[in-house]
Amino acid sequence: MIAVVEAARAGLFGRRHWVPNLVAGLIVGIVALPLAMAFAIASGAKPEQGIYTSIIAGLAVSLFGGCRIQIAGPTGAFIVILAGITAHYGIDGLMLATLMAGIILILLGVARFGAVIRFIPDPVITGFTAGIGVIIWVGQWKEFFGLPAAGGAHFHEKLLHLLQSLPQLHPATTALAALSLLLVLYGPRLPGLARVPGPMLAMVVATVLQSVFHFEGVATIDSTFGGIPRGLPHFALPDVSFDRLITLVPAAFTIAMLGAIESLLSAVVADGMAGTRHDSNQELIGQGIANVLTPLFGGFAATGAIARTATNFRNGGTGPLAGIVHSVTLVLILLLVAPLAGRIPLAALAAILFVVAWNMSEAKHFVRMARTAPRADVGILLITFGLTVFTDLVVAVNIGVILAMLQFLRRMSSSVEVQKLDETKLQAELAAAGHAALPHDVIVYSIDGPFFFGAVENLERALQQTHTDPRCIVIRLNRVPFMDITGIQTLEEAIQNLQRRGVRAILCEANHRVLRKLVRAGLVRRDERPIRYYREFAHAIDSAAATPAAAPA
Repeated sequence: MIAVVEAARAGLFGRRHWVPNLVAGLIVGIVALPLAMAFAIASGAKPEQGIYTSIIAGLAVSLFGGCRIQIAGPTGAFIVILAGITAHYGIDGLMLATLMAGIILILLGVARFGAVIRFIPDPVITGFTAGIGVIIWVGQWKEFFGLPAAGGAHFHEKLLHLLQSLPQLHPATTALAALSLLLVLYGPRLPGLARVPGPMLAMVVATVLQSVFHFEGVATIDSTFGGIPRGLPHFALPDVSFDRLITLVPAAFTIAMLGAIESLLSAVVADGMAGTRHDSNQELIGQGIANVLTPLFGGFAATGAIARTATNFRNGGTGPLAGIVHSVTLVLILLLVAPLAGRIPLAALAAILFVVAWNMSEAKHFVRMARTAPRADVGILLITFGLTVFTDLVVAVNIGVILAMLQFLRRMSSSVEVQKLDETKLQAELAAAGHAALPHDVIVYSIDGPFFFGAVENLERALQQTHTDPRCIVIRLNRVPFMDITGIQTLEEAIQNLQRRGVRAILCEANHRVLRKLVRAGLVRRDERPIRYYREFAHAIDSAAATPAAAPA
């Protein structure tokens, strides 16, 4: 259900909810301002484009999303991807890729893929978010220390160049950055400043110091981007051509996938805090609408922002009204104080991103998982982290998910048992069927677990352990929840091999879904004589007892 409709039905637009949501929206809007500009600059866009993104995406997700208190906008997780897209295709390419990603997100929501995307394993998510945190942190050294631009196309080349350039750091820039970092971390602990967001405090103090003392060589928004224009963004369609669309498909899918993961994770966090239940498919649709609209008004990719959503709830936000007020707050800031923002030192924004990178890395969670998780999961975590940092985020996520799937299949296959049942285990059932013991030369096997391509070796191994051929083998399927085509083909081959050796195979007790697949594959037929399948174990044993000895084919 659309969050704004659900909130209206719950009475969250009533008067008693106005004040807490107005206060929460105002605070989140103030918090979003420095983050929006910092994320925009780090992504290769202009600072005002980050504000446009926060305004439009925040409004769209609050109106059309599936989570009551979700706050959307540019996030740190996107920086690495968006910076790469901007470097290769320019800002116009980034905006077109964002629009395409929005359409993909809408289609994913309509196709009800919301629940499926959440199945990405935690080692993969932790690995690539920690990797992104490291990349953002190193990527901000230039602005934090006032260093020359780093050369090299790969992370290790840039890191080496930055390390070699550290002796050339700019003292005033580094001092402002260090002060900003301290204010972000500890500013709210100062007397009287508990309600002032750390990022806003750091940005204001650094801007005032630069405006008063005019430190030479300190880069500001004015000196780097020519300031921030006062006024609202204008509607404009990106340059669209068939060739550009085809070229940008991989980038669009990357934005869509990461946006879906980030927004749904944020919605899950919001549910945990507020005790609500979000609609994952509607959330994808809302995020898709946001990403279709933002590039039409000068913005770029956006998704649910965990930190701003948490800030919204902690300051009293209960419904979409807070998200709407957050967007209105940014509009007022853009219209009234935009020229003053041009004096903001980039070092202050770099300090804010230092903290964002640390929070994204989840260092404590990463270390705890590396120490306590099973070895296979630790391997997936470290591989995903290493590939994110040293190669590419898309490669890292793809390989991480593939490795996690293979590990899951290995665990699943090892949990499937094909065991030979002796008379002791079958005593009660044999007695109910009127048999004192198993008929002579009859063996009973039971398959326990899903019989899929990863588990077929278990059946082959069990049948090979039968050193002397019996007269008949009964295979019980009552504990098989599902069976794929590989499992069916393996079962068919095993039965054919038994028949060539003169051994009759009887199947029994399959559930309706498995039986339907066996019939469709031709493994069970009504006109077959002797009958191969029986609904009940007792009938299968009676038929096995009546089976005459047969010569090998």
